Amino acid sequence: MTVVFDRPYQFIPPHRGNLWPSLIQSFRLVDRHLRHKEGVVDYECRNLERLSQSLGRGDGILLTPNHCRYSDPLVLGWPARQAGTHVYAMASWHLFNEGAFDSFAIQKMGGFSVNREGADRQSLETAIQILATAERPLILFPEGSTNRTNDVLKPLLDGVAFIARSAAKRRKKHSAGNVVIIPVGMKYLCVDDVTDWVDRQLVGLERRLGWCKPLDQRLLSRTVRLAEALLALKEIQYLGKSEKGPLPQRRDALIERLLERAERRLDLKVNDDSVRTRIRLIRSEVVKRYFGLQDDPVEAARLKNDVVAANLALDLLAYPDCYLLPDQVTDARMVETIQRMQESLLGKADNSLRLKVVIDFDEPLTVPTDRAPRGEVDPLMQQLDDRLRD
Repeated sequence: MTVVFDRPYQFIPPHRGNLWPSLIQSFRLVDRHLRHKEGVVDYECRNLERLSQSLGRGDGILLTPNHCRYSDPLVLGWPARQAGTHVYAMASWHLFNEGAFDSFAIQKMGGFSVNREGADRQSLETAIQILATAERPLILFPEGSTNRTNDVLKPLLDGVAFIARSAAKRRKKHSAGNVVIIPVGMKYLCVDDVTDWVDRQLVGLERRLGWCKPLDQRLLSRTVRLAEALLALKEIQYLGKSEKGPLPQRRDALIERLLERAERRLDLKVNDDSVRTRIRLIRSEVVKRYFGLQDDPVEAARLKNDVVAANLALDLLAYPDCYLLPDQVTDARMVETIQRMQESLLGKADNSLRLKVVIDFDEPLTVPTDRAPRGEVDPLMQQLDDRLRD
């Protein structure tokens, strides 16, 4: 997730016509992009008839996939093509600011913007109206942002239930149709043996740190050693020295220091222990202050540094405790960890390794029109969380 400092947020609506998405599907442009830019060369759809049956009933359809890679939104173009439908998708505002072509393509494929740093009534209203009228299936990633941990599901955002329930109420007033949530599980698998790829990437990272390739260490040991080195570099940058102790403990301590420092500087009073909530509040406060500045380059630089620290905390949160344990590590987990380290150190991951994605559609959840119980876990969100984890 990136905060846009070039200009204030401005809602970008989706393209409503069918010509552009039909052309994109007909010429297999999604296939080419996924193959060349993301390394995703093959796919398998499971239980796609659940989506097709829901389309046939005329349901308002909310697709809620897990979000482990940047390729996820485009990957869902494959089952949409098989099911003979186009889709809409809510996309972070920063994606529309990474180049004129990207902005054009996202919008023409049905994407519309959402401001993650503040209330965005236009985006919410667009999503609710799409579902209430059953215009097309809507893709909404309930985890919010992405990371490279395909085996771990992050906490889900409550906004998903708000959008779904609001659409269900509106739909009930004007028709007898339902709004349904279809959980979608996406799992990426390595097509080829990863040994040579992993070795090459580790050598590249080791050279960046001025290290020679160790001759007596296994790939897993080298990966863990690099993770420790990158964490130590961040500790020195923000704490003045590297710490001792288990990696998870040091990671959590650094996250807490990063957030505490930003909250103190911004004079934020936080009543929520959730790291993601605290990060969102920091980013929201920074955006509000930044675009209210008259001319203070020093404060502007400080605000940008606050966002960098918050983003680092979010990045650190994406390294699960169990991923590289010897009895739990897999080829895919090694690849994900290395690509995450490359993004942290180099700004870009190597996506030359060929991947296949399995896309599995679960049974639709009919969205109730009654309000969620106050002070309790929303049963709709609990169902969605359980289904996605399964």
